[in-house]
Amino acid sequence: MAATRTITVLASALCLFSLLGSTYGSDCFFVEGRVYCDTCRTQFVTRVSEYMPGARVKLECRNREGGDLTYSLEGVTDESGMYSLPVDGDHSADICEVILVKSSKPGCEEIGNGPFLRNSARISLTSDNGMATPIREANPLGFLAKLPYSVCADVLRELGITPQGLID
Repeated sequence: MAATRTITVLASALCLFSLLGSTYGSDCFFVEGRVYCDTCRTQFVTRVSEYMPGARVKLECRNREGGDLTYSLEGVTDESGMYSLPVDGDHSADICEVILVKSSKPGCEEIGNGPFLRNSARISLTSDNGMATPIREANPLGFLAKLPYSVCADVLRELGITPQGLID
């Protein structure tokens, strides 16, 4: 754990110096996002979702042509369920995504892998996309609770969702 923090601090410092000395041509980005426990198994954040401190995520970039892994970095969420991954270099030739690795909450450890379940969030890590800021925000990622909370039926009804689908 201490080694992970040390690496994160060193990578952050490298990125900060890269940002300050942009004349050297180095690109640096920060990928940020949150991890939550999907307490209703809805595959989206609800008012009863719980953000997860201590969850592990991994950023992977793969070459668009052959799919070879070109960059990989792991991180851990803070007390609010947020992670910030410092990334050095432009990855315009890659497809990059943040992937769930390990839950920190017993009873909320399932990673969805069906056609409609999202266990990763794609992110653009290039300065050639019109984005002025080096911060890249990833969509929230959720581990599925083993069983939905009892209040979930009310939560879904508030959102206009019934067991048969949306309310007209």
